[in-house]
Amino acid sequence: MSDSGAGEGTALPAVTSPAVTSPSVTLLIADDDEVTRSGLRMLLAAQPGITVVGEAADGVEAVERALSLRPDVVLMDVRMPRRNGIEATRHLLAEAADPPKVVVITTFENDGYVTAALSAGASGFVLKRLPVRRIAEAVRVVAAGEAVLFPAALGRMVAPRPLGSAEALPKAALTGREEEVLRLMATGLSNPEIAESLTVSLETVKTHVGNVLTKLGAQNRTHAVVIAYESGLVVPGFAG
Repeated sequence: MSDSGAGEGTALPAVTSPAVTSPSVTLLIADDDEVTRSGLRMLLAAQPGITVVGEAADGVEAVERALSLRPDVVLMDVRMPRRNGIEATRHLLAEAADPPKVVVITTFENDGYVTAALSAGASGFVLKRLPVRRIAEAVRVVAAGEAVLFPAALGRMVAPRPLGSAEALPKAALTGREEEVLRLMATGLSNPEIAESLTVSLETVKTHVGNVLTKLGAQNRTHAVVIAYESGLVVPGFAG
């Protein structure tokens, strides 16, 4: 990223779509490029269900502003000065009493930093080249407690920078249904979508997901899917 946005970020008046009647997801945007940051703010603020409450121009400022503004979600660039997005994510999740969800946003699908960010506790990632509606959808989904996964890109990133959990799956003794749920998680399906696919109740799916995370020792859904890729249970291109 360029250094053009390395100046001080600003707290913003809440900006949201006038069509939204239900409570919006509050969002902090952290990116060192001023043009990118401003563009994301303008475009995401116009999306239903999104309220942009602030910006940050580097990783140190991202943590400071997240702690003061308390957004629901931080959209965190990877490559920033002073502290990169990975370290900022780790610091934020450790320091905040009620931490926000973090969505890593990156330019490159093969950026090995992303899997490190997932290991640091990010709830998922998006690519900057995606349509803004997809980025907005990712923000809303993560705010609701789900993970944001793009399996093909994730599969490519696991190999160059693994989380060191490849042996976790064989030792986890997942049941057949739990493995099936994990495979569907790897396609990016939400809990309700998994329930529909398996023709079971949402509560049953939540129980299976909880069991999978516990048995794998995974920090979150995204970490569990990375483990599934590393173990070979899921391969790039798997479609359910």
